[in-house]
Amino acid sequence: MDYPISKIEAKIANALQKLGYEEEVVIIPSNRPELGDYQYNGIMPIAKKNGLNPLELAQKLVDLIKNEPEFKNLNIAGPGFINISFSDSFLLDFMNKSLEDITLNYKQNFNKTIFLDYGGPNVAKVLHVGHLRSANIGEALKRICLATGNKTISDVHLGDWGRPMGMVILEIKTRYPDLAYFQENYQGEPVNFNLTNEDLLELYPIATTKAKENPEIMEEARLINYKLQNKEPGYYALWQKIVEVSIKEVKRLYKILNVSFDLWEGESDNFQYMEEMFEYLYSKDIIKESEGAKVIPVKEENDNKEMPPLILIKSNGAVSYEATDLAAIWERTHKFNPDEIWYLTDKRQELHFTQVFRAAQKSNMVNPDLKLVFNGFGTMNGPDGKPFKTRDGGVMPLKELLARVTKECEKRLMPSITENRENIAETIAVAAIKYADLLPFRTTDYNFDIEKFTDLNGKTGTYLLYSTIRMKSLLNKANTSVSKIKVISTPIERNIILCMLDLKRIIKRSYENYSLNEICEYLYKITNLYNNFYAENKILTEENTDKKMSWLTLTKIIYDNNCYLLNILGINIPEKM
Repeated sequence: MDYPISKIEAKIANALQKLGYEEEVVIIPSNRPELGDYQYNGIMPIAKKNGLNPLELAQKLVDLIKNEPEFKNLNIAGPGFINISFSDSFLLDFMNKSLEDITLNYKQNFNKTIFLDYGGPNVAKVLHVGHLRSANIGEALKRICLATGNKTISDVHLGDWGRPMGMVILEIKTRYPDLAYFQENYQGEPVNFNLTNEDLLELYPIATTKAKENPEIMEEARLINYKLQNKEPGYYALWQKIVEVSIKEVKRLYKILNVSFDLWEGESDNFQYMEEMFEYLYSKDIIKESEGAKVIPVKEENDNKEMPPLILIKSNGAVSYEATDLAAIWERTHKFNPDEIWYLTDKRQELHFTQVFRAAQKSNMVNPDLKLVFNGFGTMNGPDGKPFKTRDGGVMPLKELLARVTKECEKRLMPSITENRENIAETIAVAAIKYADLLPFRTTDYNFDIEKFTDLNGKTGTYLLYSTIRMKSLLNKANTSVSKIKVISTPIERNIILCMLDLKRIIKRSYENYSLNEICEYLYKITNLYNNFYAENKILTEENTDKKMSWLTLTKIIYDNNCYLLNILGINIPEKM
């Protein structure tokens, strides 16, 4: 099904071709609605390039297309801007096709394979509010990739390897020295050791603090990590148990947040490819020695700030974090051959990923056409603009934030809701958190105010849910099958339809900018428009049959559209609230 705006652009391009000009045509929503619905701004560049009078050229173009049925009015403003007002028949045709297929606005057919790396929780460590943005933004970007016709592969990329694992294992060994894991003759037999996620959350900070304060303990942890990386049976089996226990809790929280992954790989999986990757890199003769470390210089001539070399192996012989990320790219390109790889992490890691990407490209480890994308994001702070803290001053666990927001949302539920009240409140809380997190542009720091972002009025996830549920309730009360929109009775209906017509452009911009803020803004805009329409018109008691049916059909289209967009944001809709 051809997208209506694309058809208009094709008609203008054909008319220009008749006038002797081969041009790509793009029309955009008008910044002066009193002059038209959309505008075409391409006349001036064409006239300048060909030494023509832009007003005369604009008039010739208008004369060629003004009688087309899609247009109600065409007028020329300024030095040659063409303002376009659409006919009601054009707008009605678009909306009725949207009723048949709500994805008309989403289909872009980009047809790429995109690998997304997001989440990044550390094994044995509590998931805190700092982990929210990577998982939330990454999940929504994955969904918008799918909505625009791409294939996706997503990986949580666990922090499950390295010296912190050695520290945790050492603390367990200190407390339980007689465990079979630590016996020299251990060969992999089951061990009766009841390890819980709560145990790990208590162990991790103690283990890391001890190691940082005592060089001997740090060295012992380093030695254990070395044995772990060489898969010594006891340490490796205990590590597997730690990962299993930790991932179970991570999956539980991510499920509540509607976050999922195709792959649950971690740094340990990438480590397996280290040897063959190093063999390849040495064959390229790009590894240099610097102060006892093995590095790849990645500085380029046009760099206007310092660009340190990428460290592969530290001076103490340890494999670097950068090498692990290079090994991840090695694995992903060989296994999946993606067109693009997107990374979602804190924006402060930009230098790290610039080094990794340059090393991958400089070594020809990746196909020159592979697009490596770093999507940095800002921080989520408390209402005072400072990092979210617990009452005792620690970083707030994600499950505590969820519990607090759920409690606030439960207060706003109707008293009549008694069945599944807590589950409904949690669904609304997730919507409030996710929408507030996706509303600012990805790189922007923002303050999360629980009371503000759970308000039933304003730009909030709760407002969107309440409005969407009310649309469904209206349709249920009408108890009739919708057919077609036959008439546009009010100016606000026209504005709603024009808003729908603009969505494809917004979807494309969100995809290209790797950010969901425009979709969040759009959802609020169209929902607010509909609510104003709802307040001004008595839909169920309207006596004019055509008008009533048109209004119900409009409601159904906006409801379906909201459901689709909320799903892209990873937000579920409860039955009532």
